[in-house]
Amino acid sequence: MITVHHLNNSRSQRVLWALEELELPYEIVKYERDKVTMLGPPSLRAIHPLGKSPVITDSDLPGEAIAESGAILEYLAEKTGKLSFAPGTKEHRQYRYWLHYAEGSLMPFLLLRLIFGRLKTAKVPFFIKPITNKIAGKVEQDFIAPNLETHVAFCGDHLAKHAWFAGDTFSLADIQMSFPMEAIGARYKGAPEAITKFAATIHARPAFKRALERGGPYELMS
Repeated sequence: MITVHHLNNSRSQRVLWALEELELPYEIVKYERDKVTMLGPPSLRAIHPLGKSPVITDSDLPGEAIAESGAILEYLAEKTGKLSFAPGTKEHRQYRYWLHYAEGSLMPFLLLRLIFGRLKTAKVPFFIKPITNKIAGKVEQDFIAPNLETHVAFCGDHLAKHAWFAGDTFSLADIQMSFPMEAIGARYKGAPEAITKFAATIHARPAFKRALERGGPYELMS
């Protein structure tokens, strides 16, 4: 039996969705973030030293915990042989690329925008406020915005030509890419139509809805 250690408002929602798509039985242990630090509770560190989510345990792997979205999805693909592609094929190379691209290349810029956006609204002494605003604005203008624009266009162009991220069928790569696509569709001004359409398509999937019912609502990039 797989157990998902599920932190509220976290990317572990993707793992729940994957399990629903794969029709694997699983249990959920829910954790709540600290309202001040927004970090996971100490009890989550007992499962994995970093105290972050997603992380799963599996009765087939006693004493082990698997963390990181991409690693978990790859484990589930190996376990079931579903929602992936045959190794050595072009589709599998694309599948592997998007599994790693989501967190390795795209999400850092979305998180940087969130962090520096919060810097502008942070409670600091009034005489420091102009300095923090200037720094945040400069980083956004010169680094975050141009890089994010490139990545958004890249993903939008790909989805304009393909129904799914890898191959011609839905796969775990689409689940891995779902969180950044949702975030862009909801928060990025002028998001490409192909990205908003992709988000609407995945939200309509029955397995996505079941996962949301079990995991509870989540706020994008909270």
